[in-house]
Amino acid sequence: MSTDKKFTDSNIEIKQLYTSEDIAGLNNELPGIFPFTRGIQPDMYRGKLWTMRQYAGFSTAEESNKRYHYLLSQGVSGLSVAFDLPTQIGYDSDHPLAEGEVGKVGVAIDSIEDMQALFNGIKLEEVSTSMTINATGFILLAFYVALAKQQGADLKKITGTIQNDILKEYAARGTYIYPPKPSMRIITDIFEWCSKEVPKWNTISISGYHIREAGSTAVQEIAFTLSNGKAYVKAAKEKGLDINVFGKRLSFFFNAHNNLFEEVAKFRAARRMWAKMMQELGATDPKAMMLRFHTQTGGSTLTAQQPLNNISRVTVQTLAAVLGGTQSLHTNGYDEALSLPTEEAARIALRTQQIVAYESGAPDTVDPLAGSYYVENVTNEVESAAWKLIEKIDAMGGSVSAIEQGFMQNEIARSAYDFQQRVERNEQIIVGVNKFQVDEDQKIPVLKVDDSIRLLQMEKLSKLKKSRSSAKTDQLLQILSDKASSGENIMPAVIEAVENKCTLGEIADTLRELFGEYK
Repeated sequence: MSTDKKFTDSNIEIKQLYTSEDIAGLNNELPGIFPFTRGIQPDMYRGKLWTMRQYAGFSTAEESNKRYHYLLSQGVSGLSVAFDLPTQIGYDSDHPLAEGEVGKVGVAIDSIEDMQALFNGIKLEEVSTSMTINATGFILLAFYVALAKQQGADLKKITGTIQNDILKEYAARGTYIYPPKPSMRIITDIFEWCSKEVPKWNTISISGYHIREAGSTAVQEIAFTLSNGKAYVKAAKEKGLDINVFGKRLSFFFNAHNNLFEEVAKFRAARRMWAKMMQELGATDPKAMMLRFHTQTGGSTLTAQQPLNNISRVTVQTLAAVLGGTQSLHTNGYDEALSLPTEEAARIALRTQQIVAYESGAPDTVDPLAGSYYVENVTNEVESAAWKLIEKIDAMGGSVSAIEQGFMQNEIARSAYDFQQRVERNEQIIVGVNKFQVDEDQKIPVLKVDDSIRLLQMEKLSKLKKSRSSAKTDQLLQILSDKASSGENIMPAVIEAVENKCTLGEIADTLRELFGEYK
């Protein structure tokens, strides 16, 4: 027997050999039936493949629109919108703090006119759209709904997701605006309004992705994410919402990393844990206990060294997501450690999904790794370790308290530090970085976004403001402020404001004055 020990990324020890004794008492679970370890549909991909999304958005709405039309022509079945930093934190492109950031990490959206340009020639009733937006998620949803109404769409048929997960922003990512309590109130307003007006819309995508990108382990990713999910469910119940109704519109967003078997085990464990958690919280409808999730391949695993190696990494991660039973998937471009993905890199990323879907045989049977002594054992180990973390968070009073006390942030930082130490000691091999290096002079084409984009956006804003009634704008922003003060649902007021050309920054600032900013 080999004596050197091996561990998963979550520090779970891996034995040299697994036998039936390692999975004693394994239940003969079936997919589509509680607790959904093996998948939420009885037929999984035999019935319908996962939604193939490509996350895209850069520069202006017009430029991003061209990329969307290209991706749709290449076989993408759902759009996924990336927004620039000013949009994410509630500043219009003409705000002094937006300088140098407009259109850089995503598309700049200041007004309903930008939204019209973003989806020009795309019928919202016919496409599922995911929007990675949190602090200003309610405003982007309002833009989307206003545009759907302009297109004459039936709001009952509109499908998609807003990320809308503010807790992970405090814990891992940082694009928050308001303090936790008013932020949670906005989220429950969205839950309530959507359940009546856009019933097929996923009102939140509770995100482990950014927790993992910040350096967490696989175990921490699901423990913190499910714990945040529990906090949202409790907040919605306190507002008097029915867990069996809003529970069906909750979705999750996970990361897929390189440790293939631990990642598959993580997805299986997360489904089982969420089903049990929702049952304990009072759900009785099995559909409200199903963990439905989108996956993105691991951005932090991509290397700037030998970037073409990233195609292989993304392939392993794609397999992990599919073997783990994801509902939708975005695959990263090989060049994303260098810049926004070029058109060629985006196409290769999409083709990676299509090759797994149509050539690998991975989707041909449900949960193909079930019954593997190793995978079943690691599923149990991941679940057990994640419950221990959740119990710690519960003892602190739940996710909001744990974040306010810095617990999640410190745990993630420690894991990130440990990983980096292992890389530097060559205990963790990263091909092309600390082993198998080459002298590199290859030139990978990169996509650069010009700073002149800000001037274009500022011109658009100037024209927009001249074309509207400033008295009407002031009146609508005052109504929004009054509704937010009185505790009424703010969504109708936000939608009316954007329909009348109020900007994202104006709406965000109205609530900044009322709620303050989180520091």
